[in-house]
Amino acid sequence: MVKLIVVTSELGGFQTNCYMVVNPETREAVVIDPAYDPQYILDTLKQENFNCVAIFLTHGHMDHIGALEDVRKATGVKCYASEEEKPVLNSVKGNLSAMFGKPITVDADIYLKDGDEVKILGTTVKCLSVPGHTAGGMCYYFPESNIVFTGDTLFKGSVGRSDFPTGNAQALIDNVSEKILVLPEDTVVYPGHGESTKIGREKKYNPFF
Repeated sequence: MVKLIVVTSELGGFQTNCYMVVNPETREAVVIDPAYDPQYILDTLKQENFNCVAIFLTHGHMDHIGALEDVRKATGVKCYASEEEKPVLNSVKGNLSAMFGKPITVDADIYLKDGDEVKILGTTVKCLSVPGHTAGGMCYYFPESNIVFTGDTLFKGSVGRSDFPTGNAQALIDNVSEKILVLPEDTVVYPGHGESTKIGREKKYNPFF
């Protein structure tokens, strides 16, 4: 069994967490949410001798996709996202890029459905659809390594905003409860912003549940 390692970088004005999930034996890496500063991401991959094999998006907001095109072009890898998030990725209003004066639209190469499993990094990632922050929020759970990447759905002590286009507050609470908080309590949660936490802690102390 491979025990993956996680490299975290806070990028951009919103301090978005860009993750590299790495198989330490093969040096293969998946980039999750390529936020601002594509050169930093590419330099890190090179300096650490990581071979990027895929890009995963938790959702389509500007601060999580800003470096996607440059990183995808430089690495030649495919990008994965929820099929329900396509309208967000394709809309400058939906992905909030118009709001910040840098309108962009992007597309994934492979669109995922709830429950899909992807064989990658010598292990399996389970794709959990968790709409609420956006219509196509997708969390990525690596059961063998006991880690989950929740984007802007679940934070340490909080949950994501639901007042952006396609957001839904009740759906967010319901889906986090039904899809994420049912994971083993010692599962490490890597959110889109802020510190990591654990499922058990959020079940006990998060005021939204």
